[in-house]
Amino acid sequence: MTGYAAASAGSPRGTLSLELRSVNSRFLDLQFRIADELRAHEPLLRELIAARLARGKVDCRLSLAEGMAGTRASLNAEALGRLKALADAAKKAFPEAAPLRIADLLRWPGVIAEDADEDSLRAAVAELCRRALDELTAARSREGAKLAAGIRDRVQAMRARVEQVMPLLPQAIAAYQERISERLREAIGSADDERIRSEIAIFAAKVDVAEEVERLRVHLSEVESVLGGGGAIGKRLDFIAQELNREANTLASKAASQAISDCALELKLAVEQIREQVQNLE
Repeated sequence: MTGYAAASAGSPRGTLSLELRSVNSRFLDLQFRIADELRAHEPLLRELIAARLARGKVDCRLSLAEGMAGTRASLNAEALGRLKALADAAKKAFPEAAPLRIADLLRWPGVIAEDADEDSLRAAVAELCRRALDELTAARSREGAKLAAGIRDRVQAMRARVEQVMPLLPQAIAAYQERISERLREAIGSADDERIRSEIAIFAAKVDVAEEVERLRVHLSEVESVLGGGGAIGKRLDFIAQELNREANTLASKAASQAISDCALELKLAVEQIREQVQNLE
């Protein structure tokens, strides 16, 4: 399911900002875009997100607008030494290159050593992620409720269509038997009614869709039961939709009248619509 959440909060290093974007996926696929100075917190974010989400392609972005309040900044001599060595090597390779400016030095990752409490920063990141996850899961739940309502509407429409065509079955089978009887008499050129009745009984059994209709009813009731049960229902509904499609195909192949054939085609279309919606449910 899709969703978006954003949250920001103060930290010992400045203002933290976190965004979560989620789109549909069969599995949980996490992607992180994290500022270099916060990269150490990626395992924490991964753990927190995986504990709350089971499916979806999730993009997590974490950034920091640094502030000097509450921190004591100093230059990292070791990082400066490495940077100076790199600058000297680059100067030899490119004598005409302009020298590094102070502003460039201060922006280089690791040059400024912060004395901020890393435990406090970690706690701030964790709290920020939990807030964003609360917002994201709420958005996904709202979308899931709308999708579930749409599936229920289609299930009700399918059930109504099945009940509408049920009274037509005896008449359709009787008409089919009459057509088969006439063709058999023309084909075998015999007045052997016993043989004709035997052949008709065989063909009538092939077009009897009572079992298919009953299974359709059972599967439709199961869809409603699964939707009402909550939890992770996407895969279960996808399986039931496959079974619904199987019964609709059989109904179409055994249709003894145009009305039944039309009903089967409508059911297949509704099942495909349900399967598309199910792909977006957890």
